[in-house]
Amino acid sequence: MPVEKAPMEAPDLEIVGDKVTIHPSGYTGGPHDGPITERNLVSHMARFRENPFDFLREVSLYMSGTGWRAYNDVIGQPIFYPGFSERIKSSILASPILQAKVKELAELRLAVEEKEGLLQIGQVSVSKKKKQRRAEIESNLKEVVDTMMDNMICKMESKTFIRGAYYFATQLLTRAYHQGIHVSSEEVLRLRSVAQEAAKKKQSIVFLPCHKSHVDYVSLQLICYRLGIGLPIVVAGDNLNIPLLGPFLQHAGAMWIRRSFGNDPLYHTVVQAYIDTLLQKGFNFECFIEGGRSRTGKLLSPKFGILNFIVDSVLSGRVEDTIICPVSTQYDKVIETESYISELLGQPKRKENLADLLSSSSVLSLKLGRVDVRFNEPWSLREFLTQQLSRLPNQIDAKFGQKLSYTERGRILRTLGYRVLSDINSVSVMMPTALVGTVLLTLRGRGVGKGELVRRVEWLCERVRAKGGRVAHFYRSPTELVVDRALEVLGPKLVGEVTGLAEPTFYAIDRFQLSFYRNMTIHLFITEALVSAAMYTRVKRGGGPAHQRIPFEDLLKQVSFLSQLFRGEFIFPPEGLTTNLEKTLRGLEKDEVITVSRDSSGKPLSVELSDAERQRGRENYDFYCFLIWPFIEAAWLGAVSLMGLTPPLDGPKDVWIDQKKAQDSAQILGKTLYHQGDLSYFEAVNKETLKNSYQRFAEEGIILVAKSKESRTGPTIKLAPEWTPERDPATGKLLPRGRLWDFTELIAQSRREGKNRRDGATVSSRVLTMTDTVGSKLFEIGACEGAVAGLVGITPAAGYVSVWLAACIGFITSFMCSLLQNINNWLNIDEGMDVFKRHGVGGIVGAFLAGLFATENISSLDDFTFSGGANDIQVGYQLAEICAISGYSFVVSCVLLHVSKFIPGMDPQVDEESESIGLDQAQFFDKRWETGAYWTTALP
Repeated sequence: MPVEKAPMEAPDLEIVGDKVTIHPSGYTGGPHDGPITERNLVSHMARFRENPFDFLREVSLYMSGTGWRAYNDVIGQPIFYPGFSERIKSSILASPILQAKVKELAELRLAVEEKEGLLQIGQVSVSKKKKQRRAEIESNLKEVVDTMMDNMICKMESKTFIRGAYYFATQLLTRAYHQGIHVSSEEVLRLRSVAQEAAKKKQSIVFLPCHKSHVDYVSLQLICYRLGIGLPIVVAGDNLNIPLLGPFLQHAGAMWIRRSFGNDPLYHTVVQAYIDTLLQKGFNFECFIEGGRSRTGKLLSPKFGILNFIVDSVLSGRVEDTIICPVSTQYDKVIETESYISELLGQPKRKENLADLLSSSSVLSLKLGRVDVRFNEPWSLREFLTQQLSRLPNQIDAKFGQKLSYTERGRILRTLGYRVLSDINSVSVMMPTALVGTVLLTLRGRGVGKGELVRRVEWLCERVRAKGGRVAHFYRSPTELVVDRALEVLGPKLVGEVTGLAEPTFYAIDRFQLSFYRNMTIHLFITEALVSAAMYTRVKRGGGPAHQRIPFEDLLKQVSFLSQLFRGEFIFPPEGLTTNLEKTLRGLEKDEVITVSRDSSGKPLSVELSDAERQRGRENYDFYCFLIWPFIEAAWLGAVSLMGLTPPLDGPKDVWIDQKKAQDSAQILGKTLYHQGDLSYFEAVNKETLKNSYQRFAEEGIILVAKSKESRTGPTIKLAPEWTPERDPATGKLLPRGRLWDFTELIAQSRREGKNRRDGATVSSRVLTMTDTVGSKLFEIGACEGAVAGLVGITPAAGYVSVWLAACIGFITSFMCSLLQNINNWLNIDEGMDVFKRHGVGGIVGAFLAGLFATENISSLDDFTFSGGANDIQVGYQLAEICAISGYSFVVSCVLLHVSKFIPGMDPQVDEESESIGLDQAQFFDKRWETGAYWTTALP
């Protein structure tokens, strides 16, 4: 069996006890080593049941702080000493920007109180009273700031604690990842050198890792502790601030921030002041460039929230410089993949708790392989910003401290974010599980034999290295053993084995979950995949080579279209479309995948599959297609689902639909089409890819998006008029024509065809019918809500108005409820069942209109006499009635809510997480209204 060639990159670092050994490239281990020798940064810890004496010895070493465990000679600023938190808090309170914001907010509040006549001056002069009140407001604001800081700042107070925390975390991690944490010796030695220089200059290192798992928090902290580098303060969402775990992490270096800042300028300034303080004092810092965890395995688009704070610190001149260090963390197997799949299929994200975190896939007992952490070469943020400022138009003399426009700052942040992602990709290693998962999902047929699987893994390793990627060290172990190890880690739930055959045969069981590992490799081959998908528009026609040949201009057009379509999904080389395409064609031609016909000047004329590739059965060409096809399917599904947003013939045309509900509807459509055979990949229904597709559609102007200023209210969407499909005037059915249909067909040209699916007029008609059926529910629910509002409005006027006026009252009430659809957000009310904004508003409007439209003669109970009806003061009576009923309802409700506090299990107060996601989902698990529409005549 062939063995893996010695990798070119630096070897792993082996640490056993206090001894550090750097093995040269190609190290195969000592004479007593087994066939696979692991080089772990975190060695296995003694177990009490296996060896109680060694276990107790290790515990005593950590508690006493023997050797490196003491964490005394740290590279960086002093941390973990009593009074650390108070020192940081005092520095934050002294921050000029925070003091200025407190004074600004106090002045604004004082102006409001003065305008509303709330200042009770009495015998005191106006200026003195205002001075007293200003001091009171500032004092109150400082108390608020103090509370914010207590909940936010990390509390690195005890070295005894961090030694115990390191031991505890290592115990947990080595039980889950039994092969430990691996790093590159060259990279960590370089990192230590950079850290030493930064410490001399009192500069911070800002670690920007990718984010695939909660284990990311732990792995980097363990590495820094073991290498004697100052632990970074880690930005963490307060969803992890749960009992027991939250305080533990906060004392280990976590700073908690809200998941949404909302419209809270004070909180925003406190965060900025805290980050300023950390960077000014040279404390290391860590935040995840992607924001949240990637549920798909590939890098997400960069998030600019915390990055904006860091850039502002340097641009403003408050911080001289800071060092950026992109970090890649890769896993043989990610603990949370099962929960990721549930979330991608539309299940609500469960709130984190300690039991779930520790029991994820039986984390304490599973053998999940190893963790590989790689560090890109650190670089100066100030130098980067200087370079970017010089490139801005009309900013030749731009200097630090100069205020930039929103557009200019955004351009710098985007460039910074994507550079970090590119650096992460450049140092990422391909894990054995990613290699095996990729091969299993890029082969035709039901399964693959062991020999063929090994051969394709070896081929993939060669292709990864040829593209400049890295493969995890195998230490010259036979590829067959590496594959066996990967299959063992993936487990029988993901990969099945058919026994009793001439050769062991493996097949993918959970293709959706395996796609997580395949997506770890796709960034290396994205340009080849796009070219292959563009060629597929001709290849799928069949026939001879001449029939499958594609003119270069057609290829360029389709590649350009797909590149724009997936602009937010993948990170492309920065050289531009033409250069990237030429390099890709030459690479594929060199690998004998394609043949390019050129004119005398070397300009490409046409492209086709090479004879060698045809003889191989298109296996390499198919590999690239299989990588991109699931994403093409998802984009096609997203485009098809937009057809369902076409308003019905007999309804209003200006209908704004909740974007999340439209995407949920698209998932329902996708699941239906998959099970009916019109969608090839089930992973195409994942909500993250659909969300990215909708974002691209909005950028292209296909859909219009209206965003509310309220953070709790999601955006609403509708089709742009010029993109709205036509309906048959006679039947009302969607017609397969128009700009949106042509756009959908352009995507469909690169979709996979096979024995289970063929494109055609019948298929198009069936898909359109199903799309219209699913989409119509969006409008049906909106119509039902309007009808309910109308019935509520007419109820107070029943028997007091004529039939035609009753219809008018119903219409007016529906219209008013539609205009006031966001009243709960304006009043800062999270009322899960929407009773007030429909029944409350509808009842008030209906009662008022009853007084306005009441008939002059009202039938008495005897059915033949009449009493006086409408009069000049009836409207006043109705207004008085509205006030009386509203007041009574408010008082009684307050009393009942207050009483319920003292009844076990009936406390009306909910936690912040439930407030964030909404009571309808958190408490009622309300799925009934996931397909709803707002009937409006203007932007909400």
